Amino acid sequence: MPQMSVPAFVEKKKRGEKIAMLTAYDYTVAKLLEAAGVDGLLVGDSLGMVVQGRENTLPVTLDQMIYHAEMVSRGAPSSLVVVDLPFPAQFVGTEKLIANAARVLKESAAQAVKLESSAADAEAISALTAAGIPVMAHCGLHPQAVHQMGGYRVQRDEKQLLVDSLAMEKAGAFALVLECVPAAAATEVSRQLTIPTIGIGAGAGCDGQILVIQDLLGIPDGNVPKHVKAYAALGEQIVAVAEDYCTDVRNGNFPADEQSFE
Repeated sequence: MPQMSVPAFVEKKKRGEKIAMLTAYDYTVAKLLEAAGVDGLLVGDSLGMVVQGRENTLPVTLDQMIYHAEMVSRGAPSSLVVVDLPFPAQFVGTEKLIANAARVLKESAAQAVKLESSAADAEAISALTAAGIPVMAHCGLHPQAVHQMGGYRVQRDEKQLLVDSLAMEKAGAFALVLECVPAAAATEVSRQLTIPTIGIGAGAGCDGQILVIQDLLGIPDGNVPKHVKAYAALGEQIVAVAEDYCTDVRNGNFPADEQSFE
């Protein structure tokens, strides 16, 4: 599989090719997803919820993001690996923001960072790109602002969405995640931008899509969002397999002779 670079990622939109992304948090899954032919992997701060079992993404630290990103980059050396900058990334000052993003690239071998952003954060995006750090912006629903929003809600201010998205492109972002916004609004944003849009709960009019890998595999943790399509039911299968194992151990059927050394 040829290396997916930032320019190659952007070129896919120009050729009218849809972009397939998934989240990944470890070496083994990243390796499997690269073998499947994904265009990019996001090491999301969603790991706070789906890996650490926390209520939201806010407790995730920069060190934790780097730890997981390094494993993903090693498992998927040909994919575009993008890493979330954790809360409160864009509010720590420009110098520290650049230093934090640089640490991600230097210590994980990822190619880009992602920043939850609006038009008000254009200077932060510009500073990162000026420092040679590729940025994937993120408009619409901002999970890091869950307390300010009062929960995870569809973002219906279409005018502001367009303002924010255009500002991200102008600031130098190479791509833009659109999360939980009306499909028609996401389609219009995608039409007006020259950079790729990656949707999650944003309809089919985006230039690409992303899902959390646990959602894709059917390993649910609580309520399943409307925008999720589970392509398997691995959660149920894992429980069933583990139950069979426990039964074999308790009944003395495992290990058998074929699993034993002489």
